[in-house]
Amino acid sequence: MYDKQLTALERVLEIMDRLRKDCPWDREQTFTSLRNNTIEETYELTEAITTGDMDGIKEELGDLLLHIVFYSKMGSEEGAFDIGDVCNALCDKLIYRHPHVFGDVEAEGAEQVIHNWELLKIKEKAKKARKAEQGVLSGVPRSLPAMVKAFRVGEKAASAGFDWEQKEDVWAKVKEEVGEVEEAIRSGNQKDIEGEIGDLFFALINMSRLYGVDPENALERTNLKFIDRFHHIEKQSALIGRRMADMSLAEMDALWDEAKKKELGK
Repeated sequence: MYDKQLTALERVLEIMDRLRKDCPWDREQTFTSLRNNTIEETYELTEAITTGDMDGIKEELGDLLLHIVFYSKMGSEEGAFDIGDVCNALCDKLIYRHPHVFGDVEAEGAEQVIHNWELLKIKEKAKKARKAEQGVLSGVPRSLPAMVKAFRVGEKAASAGFDWEQKEDVWAKVKEEVGEVEEAIRSGNQKDIEGEIGDLFFALINMSRLYGVDPENALERTNLKFIDRFHHIEKQSALIGRRMADMSLAEMDALWDEAKKKELGK
């Protein structure tokens, strides 16, 4: 059933072996030297996903697979693990964390699956000696982007029961944080302003989580919308022979509204 796919994967592994042996650049790479490249490839994949570029998704998945194979190759050279160990560890984890599929646990919907998943992850880490020192939030990587980290922290805290009883209750927290931002701005203390804006962002990210919205995707959608509308202003101002710097805010607002109407007409 998987003959074609397994043949392709074997080809990748053979090419990696050859590169590690014969290519000066590939031969010099380490776990540390590849780290930033891996982060970059991950972001390129997310960009392709956001734009719905299926060819791009295929290409970027290949680039990310290369990194997985590369790290596995280096692991095997150190006698730590190889690609087979990586795959088997993943299989064991998937089976353990899906007792509703491979066991006798029942899950009525996706939310229950996520809840069970987090509880099982906590149980896994409890088996490790360092768990007692690290706590529930220890599984959130420090190097995650701040917005993604805030979302994951909220998820993990909620899995331990630390969450609003009703999702609507989060609005009181958002309004409270808005008031504290305004108060900090009036005080003029830059450190306080930064801290309160951070608190507001955190509350908004938790609000997104409770309403089933990925804040990263939501913000990127707005980024792309803003870029499109701004490009419309630039294009239209050039057509009428005007520099944006010479236009009034009211004139630019009119072109902005024109761009919004074009979106609605699509």
